[in-house]
Amino acid sequence: MPDTDLLRARYVTHTFGRHTHSGYAIGVITDGLEAFDYRGGFHQAGGGQIVVIEPDRVHTGSAGGPAGWAYRMFYPEPAVVAAVAAEVTGVRGTPSFPRAIMDDPATAGVLAAAHRAAYETADPLAATTLFLQAIAMLVSRHGSPGRGRSARPRPAVVSQVQELLADQLVDPPALDELARRVGMSQYALVRTFRASTGLPPHRWLVQQRVTKARALLDAGEVPAAAAAATGFADQAHLTRHFKQFVGVTPGAYRSERLSKNVQEIRCQRS
Repeated sequence: MPDTDLLRARYVTHTFGRHTHSGYAIGVITDGLEAFDYRGGFHQAGGGQIVVIEPDRVHTGSAGGPAGWAYRMFYPEPAVVAAVAAEVTGVRGTPSFPRAIMDDPATAGVLAAAHRAAYETADPLAATTLFLQAIAMLVSRHGSPGRGRSARPRPAVVSQVQELLADQLVDPPALDELARRVGMSQYALVRTFRASTGLPPHRWLVQQRVTKARALLDAGEVPAAAAAATGFADQAHLTRHFKQFVGVTPGAYRSERLSKNVQEIRCQRS
């Protein structure tokens, strides 16, 4: 499915810390109860309910009960959802969804069918067709077209700090050095950065490291080398943070990516 990652999982003790996605997180709870913080509120989603997290929105994830939760998730890039929304509504822009949890059995059924077509039957035509149909249903029934992502400009100092950290993933400046470079006190810098991004600088840095490691794994790099290239102490250090953000270990993620690439090559040859 172009520009869309998928995840099928069951978690009992695993906890997702505060993090964001560059695209949407859209899925169906298939069993149990998931609890998460989002937009300043606490939410719980149960079996059959749809969960939608907008791009760049800080959120968490954990079990809402002793049995944990299971779900089928899609992670489409904003352009995928925006293109469908433009066709459905005639309005361009990244749509928003006022509610994070939706009771919509019909749409949930189409989402689940799309996921099964991708995972269980490996039918990309059916998977993509059903997924786009589900997005159209979500937008028309629950969305606010063209109103996603805040237009409020990011403070220049925050962008400057992000650039400094991104340029030095392996050996980042200490907080006092960052504050000195941007001409702020350490406390003011942390407060401003968190108010703008939803994350403190160190947490933002870890997420950028995981994102870079993920790209290296996509390219076929082994987890140990990806860890060294992105500033993690060792593979175990990468694994701990990677699973907290992505939900699977680096080794499992790499194996799935390699398997996918082989399948694509076989399809092209046939």
